[in-house]
Amino acid sequence: MTSLKRWWQTEPAMTQLLLGITVIVFLGEFLLGGSTVPAVLYMLGAKNNQAIIAGQWWRLITPIFLHMGLTHIALNGVVIYFMGMQIEALFGHWRLLAIYLLGGISGNIMSFGLSPDQSVGASTAIFALFGAFLMVGESFWENPMIRQLTGQFLMFTVLNLVFDLFSTGIDIWGHVGGLIGGFLIGYMVGVPRMGKIPTIKRLLAGITLVIAWVAMIKLGFTNFQ
Repeated sequence: MTSLKRWWQTEPAMTQLLLGITVIVFLGEFLLGGSTVPAVLYMLGAKNNQAIIAGQWWRLITPIFLHMGLTHIALNGVVIYFMGMQIEALFGHWRLLAIYLLGGISGNIMSFGLSPDQSVGASTAIFALFGAFLMVGESFWENPMIRQLTGQFLMFTVLNLVFDLFSTGIDIWGHVGGLIGGFLIGYMVGVPRMGKIPTIKRLLAGITLVIAWVAMIKLGFTNFQ
């Protein structure tokens, strides 16, 4: 028990848990027939517009933990670990979890509204982590270290989005939705370890996120029903 408590207090425990769950789910994909088989991914909860319209709303959450192929999970796993550690150090365990899950859902909701394709991957949640870090940069720009890191992450994020534009099989709307969602959710949960976020900003972020979710869901029903 003491070791568990020490791990929770001193390690990026939530990042490790999320990564562990993702790996376990990937092994399940392999055992059920293969991580590149669309039918297996559908069965396990891939984002599928027709299924969501039919009432399977859980498909806005489950794709976060599914991956198509070893390269996909390997690349995302590395980013989850290193980006997750930094966000967890800034926000804490539970705020990281909220950003990761709600940001991932935001990405899948935008994908539902604008993309007809079935999709899986933690990239929606990963871009939410990018968005949360950019929110820290905007809120605490006077901190030289934060300002420098934010510039680097902004460039990295832009390059990733540009890469998405010229790549096939990538759900760019999911990435954009995750990025915007993470930015807004970062305001909502706050960063007590860095300083106070004005209440009005937190309220406006929450209202904006809800409006965006409702708009994208309505758009999805309009476009794909």
